[in-house]
Amino acid sequence: MPTPWTEILVAIDVGTSGARACAFDLDGARQLEVRRAYRTESPAPGWAEQAPRAWRSAALAALAGLVRGLGPRRRVSAIGLTGQCPSVCLVDARGAPLGPGLIYRDNRASAEAAAIRDRFGDVAIHARTGHLPTAFHIAPKLLWLKAHEPETFARASRALQPRDLVAHALTGEMATDGTHAAATLVFDLRRGAWAGDLQEVLGLRPELFPPVRPSWEALGGLAPTPARQAGLLPGVPIILGGADSQACALGAGVVRPGLVSEMAGSSTCLNATVREQLSIPQVSHYPHVIPGWLTTETGINTTGAAIAWMADLLYAPRGRSASAADYARLDREAARVPPGAGGVLALPTLADGERTDPDLRAAFTGLSLRHDRAVLARAMLEGVAFAIRDQLALLEAGGVRVTELRTSGGDTRLATWNRIKADVIGVPVVTVPGDAAVGGVAMLAGLGAGIYRDAADAIRRCVRLDDALEPDPVAYAHYQTAFEAWRTLAASAAARRSD
Repeated sequence: MPTPWTEILVAIDVGTSGARACAFDLDGARQLEVRRAYRTESPAPGWAEQAPRAWRSAALAALAGLVRGLGPRRRVSAIGLTGQCPSVCLVDARGAPLGPGLIYRDNRASAEAAAIRDRFGDVAIHARTGHLPTAFHIAPKLLWLKAHEPETFARASRALQPRDLVAHALTGEMATDGTHAAATLVFDLRRGAWAGDLQEVLGLRPELFPPVRPSWEALGGLAPTPARQAGLLPGVPIILGGADSQACALGAGVVRPGLVSEMAGSSTCLNATVREQLSIPQVSHYPHVIPGWLTTETGINTTGAAIAWMADLLYAPRGRSASAADYARLDREAARVPPGAGGVLALPTLADGERTDPDLRAAFTGLSLRHDRAVLARAMLEGVAFAIRDQLALLEAGGVRVTELRTSGGDTRLATWNRIKADVIGVPVVTVPGDAAVGGVAMLAGLGAGIYRDAADAIRRCVRLDDALEPDPVAYAHYQTAFEAWRTLAASAAARRSD
């Protein structure tokens, strides 16, 4: 007997650890997912590179694998796109990459970011672009490439982010959307357009930056060659979509003040919905993927990646990556350790720096012979929760009252971690089943294809929430002292690079 779903919305995510293609029915239920992995290289301290050709080939291979898995009875109505942001590569006029891609956690351009801050001033550049310059952003990365790889930079026709590169492969069009453009530092947030004067002052050719299109509109139809490779008919609408964390906010139903979306992946992005830009420089701002709103963003570079490092190191067989059973064992063992992890504190900064502090390094303190791996696991889970609370405090300082954290992504499977987050932060934590980032992109695909009337209709049909985990007042009180100790550790010289 055939299954009842035949119309399909596809989301393609060019992520940190690989690309994936996900199929959703029109009521937002994920039916199938296909992943293709690629590597991150670190040829020097603080560097993080990926192969742009791998972004493209992995995404196309994942789409082809998904279509094969769906079979002939399923009709793809539209394809929406998302990806890690801000990461960038230089391409020639044909869209061929000219070198490695510098991903968001690459911190080599710290000096260039500092120069931008000195040139414009923190208050002025934040008011104009919604961002405080760091090596995380696209413009400093481009300035580094211009200074250190001038011949390659001179040959470049465009600077594309991973999602943009895949969009070009699918349609032949080079374009971006506001959520990606905002991460460059040369996008005027209020005007919703490239800031030509900023580009000129920084010496970045305007033609490097592709045209900006709305997140919810079709970029074009699927071109014949990728259609044939994927096993689809040409002309399937390709919806540009948005940056992964911004799409996640839609997929979690975060379209009103008070709610915060946590995209819990290799890194963590925290997004709240606001009408007006906050004056807190450490809080970034993007256009929402639906019109009329902004999203704030703060983030942490290694969260799920820090837990994966620990699971691989302490729970997996030697030489192998942790399995689902290994993660389940880590979760069970951490649950048996009381709040506070026996006085052990962990900083999860394992990627040679944080996006707002490239000198910050990971650390454990308070260790004793009486501690075992369960204590280390608990301390790392708590350390990430402390980092999240520290970021949410910035929203509170800007006048945003956080009432609920909606968390989604692969690491929501760790029930102990969700409980720790609620107790550390002191607000209800609600898990969004599945993955709100790709779910949000599928919703954008449906909006672009006319399947949903508006965002409210898409949310009503597609967003499902688990029951809220309410914070335990006793545990929350216990964590107050530990959180302040964690903040002291994060601000200390002991947690800074020594090389």
